[in-house]
Amino acid sequence: MQAGKPILYSYFRSSCSWRVRIALALKGIDYETVPINLIKDGGQQFSKDFQALNPMKQLAIIEYLEETRPTPRLLPQDPKKRASVRMISDLIAGGIQPLQNLSVLKQVREEMQLTWAQNAITSGFNALEQILQSTAGIYCVGDEVTMADLCLVPQVANAERFKVDLTPYPTISSINKRLLVLEAFQVSHPCRQPDTPTELRA
Repeated sequence: MQAGKPILYSYFRSSCSWRVRIALALKGIDYETVPINLIKDGGQQFSKDFQALNPMKQLAIIEYLEETRPTPRLLPQDPKKRASVRMISDLIAGGIQPLQNLSVLKQVREEMQLTWAQNAITSGFNALEQILQSTAGIYCVGDEVTMADLCLVPQVANAERFKVDLTPYPTISSINKRLLVLEAFQVSHPCRQPDTPTELRA
């Protein structure tokens, strides 16, 4: 490891890791990746070494990056827009993604997992589509990329992975398409990570 360079403990397909990778790319922060496989060996995030680093076995980094590396800004200066960004981010990161996460799906009978994940995502997307109709410009809140957009793209990828019909969500879909062409979203994509399996690489 290079001295002084931030280390991101990451899993290529993790929504949480992907959000952070986008933030790091947008802010131009060079970092090293230490892969943590969430499936192998029962989940490497449960190892004693990783738990010593991160007892919650989760990471919350974007707010810290925003405080310490404020440009480009991921939270708008305008208080109303900032509140909208946090509301959308919380809806996705707290109200949708955890319900279709691996740790929850393991508690559901295998034959019900797909339906469970689809229901969690569509319920959240029904609310999100309605919210975005009043907050969106080019992106989730106005015309600047914000923390809300960092949450949106990985969640749409999860929806696609769980075969959710996105037809009822034109606002979500169009914002997602505009974001996916941006360099920060491309370099951080799960198909381009050090631990991406060969068959999933792009």
